[in-house]
Amino acid sequence: MVKKQKGLSKEEISAMKDYLNEINNNIKQGEKVVLEKIGKMPEPDKTMAKKVHYIITKAAPELVPRLWYGMPAYSKNEKLICFFQNSHKFKTRYSTLGFSDKAKLDDGSMWPTVYALTKLNPTEEKKIISLVKKAIK
Repeated sequence: MVKKQKGLSKEEISAMKDYLNEINNNIKQGEKVVLEKIGKMPEPDKTMAKKVHYIITKAAPELVPRLWYGMPAYSKNEKLICFFQNSHKFKTRYSTLGFSDKAKLDDGSMWPTVYALTKLNPTEEKKIISLVKKAIK
């Protein structure tokens, strides 16, 4: 008679721990690369990008930081949700916070997907939090 196993074996548990560590390392590496990229931005883009990164990661910790075309971006289930484009990148007069078509911002038959940022006050911070939370519903 074969004895039935209860739960996972030691080897399976060890393999699962290795897998979870790999995922965590990938996530940490993604954030590391994003923060390095932000650190290389000129001011005032650098300060704004740091603040946007903080706002997004606190509002939606399930989003994974990564680079997208060299810009800080945030994904869910490996699908791009939003990104920060600093003004210096394309020599524009303002930075932008953009959302992909995977973001659930739908509002009727027309809605904005990119927002100009010239400064971040509490009003703008609340708007970003609201947009990011709506985007991942």
